Parts: sequence; structure tokens; C-alpha cells
Amino acid sequence: MTKHVHFIGIAGIGMSATALLMRMQGWDVTGSDEGFYPPASVLLPRHGIRVMTPHAASNIPPETDLIVVGKHAKLTMENEEVAAAHATGKPITSYPDVLAGIARARKSLVVVGSYGKSTTAGLVAWALTEAGKDPGYFVGAVPKNLGVNAGLGSAPEFVIEGDEYPSSNTDPRAKFLHYDARTVLLTAAVHDHVNIFPTQADYEKPFVELIERLPQDGLLVVCKDEPFAMKVAGKAASKVVTYALSDATADYHLTDIVYGEMSRFTLVAHGQDLGRFETHLLGAHNLQNMAGAAALLLDKGLVTPADLRKAFASFQGVVRRMDKLTGRSAIPVYEGFGSSREKARAAIDAIELHFPGRRLHIVFEPHTFSWRNRATIHWYDDVFRGADHVFISAPPDHGAESHAQVSYDEISERLAGNAGLKVVRLGHDQGSNIDTITRTLKPGDVVLLLTSGDLGGLIVKLVERMEMQFG
Repeated sequence: MTKHVHFIGIAGIGMSATALLMRMQGWDVTGSDEGFYPPASVLLPRHGIRVMTPHAASNIPPETDLIVVGKHAKLTMENEEVAAAHATGKPITSYPDVLAGIARARKSLVVVGSYGKSTTAGLVAWALTEAGKDPGYFVGAVPKNLGVNAGLGSAPEFVIEGDEYPSSNTDPRAKFLHYDARTVLLTAAVHDHVNIFPTQADYEKPFVELIERLPQDGLLVVCKDEPFAMKVAGKAASKVVTYALSDATADYHLTDIVYGEMSRFTLVAHGQDLGRFETHLLGAHNLQNMAGAAALLLDKGLVTPADLRKAFASFQGVVRRMDKLTGRSAIPVYEGFGSSREKARAAIDAIELHFPGRRLHIVFEPHTFSWRNRATIHWYDDVFRGADHVFISAPPDHGAESHAQVSYDEISERLAGNAGLKVVRLGHDQGSNIDTITRTLKPGDVVLLLTSGDLGGLIVKLVERMEMQFG
């Protein structure tokens, strides 16, 4: 008899990916959320998963055998569906526990860090696929080549993007601590999620715990370019392999880099020149991610250099990470995932690297708690260095009462102190906002959208206008 699982808070990227994995295992799956948005709104119905909105006690099917409650579904006193779930007496769990159960019998490759982990995890999964394997994978974004953010696979290898965020409202452990990792790739440990981790030391703690749990015959692959990552890597009793963009002291690094529409570089592994490689992906940060993926896959003997060469050249990246959204427009529009200062800065650096000398217009939404927290208002002092215009939308107010939320005025005033940066506040009328943005544009300019939200629906409408007006 087919078992039934119900997800409360299914639209989140991790919850939706876990729901897909359970569907692939043969479960009947339903779910609910306050809103239903991409990629979940596209991927879940495609796999026969019914989603209801908003949260309600009546959403839980009577035949449910297991209930998965997401971190953002709130507690019983705030969410009647969560309260109803507890009243059913049915087993209740979190998605990291479900994922741990799926991965337990596999050889897990866990990619963690404050940035770069979605692209790196997606690339590792794609490289294994290109090498003729059928890996399982769980990625916090949709790898374009794979078309979905989770796959069960049949090979022993299971690629997991590990998250340092708490597992659930009743389990404060970092999600990645559930996976009993023996192989970990650490991209960075730069302070983030300040509403959960007030200080750098607080942020490092779950990474240290993860690394200290690695067995002596395990493997830690760490980015030598990032000081905090190297600091926590010092706690490892396992084998440690380093990678870097161009630091020749790292075990894996790149040389002779030529940036362009197709960037090219030489990969060096433990002092051995492995030849020339190429990629369509923009930015130095993506080449650094490739060095990390190479270090993991080659050191474990999972692929050959020839497999990697093919995978790097064909990998199209993950959705929302330096996506080119326009086709006809003479003024290109790119979207970066601007959930933190480091991610925003990497996207800006990539635009400057590939479009030198062109005016850069940034449309920015301070969507995450970190961008809206008073403790990190200093991020605004230099994050938009190199931009000509910054169009900024008001910070959303969800969860504002849970942390030291800064105001729209405070953010604007902080940005105003950036010499030479033109700051424009956007309003609620999206038509007016689009007029405001487009009237500043000239031939040769570039537009970069930075948010982890949807800019209130502006993204699609702006791209449509750009295609019409500048196509």
C-alpha cells in the first residue's frame, strides 16, 4: 500500500526538493504553504504533487502517514495547520531528517559554506552525470542542465548542498549535521544569517562541529582563498585538500585565466598541469567554484580530467545565479542571487570583469534578514562599489519584529554616503518604477538585479519592457 506524506511549508527550496525525492521513492505527496512560487510552483505539479494555500487544518489529508514541518511554517500557536498536525498523532519530522534517511545508504558528498555551494553542488552532480554515473542530488537551486533541484539517482554517490541554518523550530542543530558526512567541501565561512548567528564566532560553531565529526579516513576540501574557512578547517582530523582561484600554494588552482564569453584556464592538481578547460559561466567566483569541484571529484577518483573538461564546458549554472534574462535587448539584464554581501559583491565583480568600462545599474531588494539587520548596516558602505545607479526597494516587513530591523530611511541614508553613487528609492507602483529605471539607461549600459525575493513582481515586467524598448 502506498504511503502518504504531507509537507507543511512545501514551497521552500529544501522542502520542495525533499518532497520531490520522496515522490521519486514512490510516496504520495501533498503540501501546503502561505504562498506558492517558483521553482516549487513549476516543479511540484510536474511531478504530481498537489499543493494547497494558505495554511489550514483541513489541508492535511486523512490518509497521511507522515508529516514534514518546515522551519518557516511557524509554531503551533501561530499556525493552525501545524497545531492540527500535532493533534493527528501521526509522526512529525523535518526535511533534514528525511534527507538523512534517504542518503544514509549512499556515499554522500556534502557541499557547505556561506556562498558558492549551490553552484558547486550542482556542478559536482552534473560532472558525475557527464561521466556516465547516475548520482542522487539535493541542491538549493535548480541546476539548468538537470532541470530539477533533486534527483534520487541509482549510483552510490549522493550530492547534498548542506545548510548551516537550524533544522526546525524544535531542533536547533544545523541541517548539515544530520547527514553523517564523511566527505565535505567547504567554500567559505563568512558571517551570514545574523538573525540566527549574531557574531562571526557564533556562525563558525556549526561548521566546526561538522568538521570535527569527520572521521580520520574522511576528506575535507576547503577554499584556501577564504580565511574563515581555513580557520575552521584547522579543526579537521581527516585528510584536508585545498583549492583556490590562483593561489599556487593550494593543492588545486587555476593559471593562465582568460575571461570572455567563453572563459578559459589551466587546471593544476597537486603540481600537475591537467591542460586547458573552458566555461560559459561569468565571474572569478565561478572559476573558483570549478577549482573546488575539481578538487573533490579528482581527489576521490570519481571522474577523469577529460570528464571534467566536458562537464565544465557544458555546465550552464544554476537558476538565479548570473542568469541573463534578456535576449533582444541591446542593454543586457542579469540576475544575481543577492542574499548576502558576499554574493552581491561576487555578482558585481563578475559584471565588471566581463563588461569593463560600461555603466552598471543595480536594482536591489534588501530581502534577507541579514540585509535588514542593524548589525550589518555597514554592508551598505561599499557593497555597490563600481555601480553608477542603485535602485532600491523597501525592505519587506515579514519577521521584522524578530530582529533589529533597519528602516528604508536608514538604508537610504547609509547608501547616500557612498561618493559618486546615485541612489534612487523605488515605490509601490511597478509601472512607475520601471519608467524610473529605463529612463536612466543609455546604449552600452548593463543592468543587474540583486535579490533573493522577486522585487514585488518587477523582474518579469522590467525584462519585458527592456526587450520592447531596447530590442
